Amino acid sequence: MSVRKLLDLSGRVALVTGGSRGLGLQIAEGLGEMGARVALTARKRDELDQACAHLEAQGVKALPVVCDMQDFARIPAMVEETIQGLGAIDILVNNAGTTWGADMLEHPLDAWLKVINLNLTAMFVTSQEVGRRCMVPRRSGKVVNIASILGLVGSGSTSAPGTIAYNTSKGGVVNFTRTLAAEWARYDINVNAIAPGFFPTKMTKGLIEMMGEHAPTKAPLQRLGGPEDLKGLAVLLASDASAFITGQIVAVDGGVVAV
Repeated sequence: MSVRKLLDLSGRVALVTGGSRGLGLQIAEGLGEMGARVALTARKRDELDQACAHLEAQGVKALPVVCDMQDFARIPAMVEETIQGLGAIDILVNNAGTTWGADMLEHPLDAWLKVINLNLTAMFVTSQEVGRRCMVPRRSGKVVNIASILGLVGSGSTSAPGTIAYNTSKGGVVNFTRTLAAEWARYDINVNAIAPGFFPTKMTKGLIEMMGEHAPTKAPLQRLGGPEDLKGLAVLLASDASAFITGQIVAVDGGVVAV
């Protein structure tokens, strides 16, 4: 089979959580460009509509599905709406997430729970629901989880407020990915994760501003992540080209974790 065919996503349905902006929208663009029909979830309808209009202008079939991913009881209905609107889900991108800047001794418990619930528990519930409804019965599927290099190392900066809840949640995503990959291999479902480094998004804006001119120097490539840097890997992990790749955590960080 040609490489072009291996990477072709025509006819497939992708669900991208937290897809209305930032890294989620970047990934949705890449999947859509390769032929996938894409459902995006987010809490805010106006942001979803803007994102879907952006994708539609690029020729991508896009479905907005409003869902607060911290409301776990809403997730099954979100999955059902996606299936009704686009068909059975072939590709799940678990991207929805948040962070909180505070050192350990001052970190509020409710903030800890918010981060863990959105970054990790919502991923569990969504993967379980999509697995039950779509992937396991058809013995086929690609799950791409968005981790972080802060789930692989202890801290991004000693001069910025701590991010212990975020780092812990992303460390959980790393082992969630490995464990689910081993369990779902029997169904020919591939489960992998992308661990982005420092990308300028709404969520990371505060941390990058505090790091100032030193932020790009964290990476040997001497720059921050850009709008095209996740697309190729996301397409690879969502496509037939990744048929023999599962349980992997791929850092896209300009070399930060390599040094």
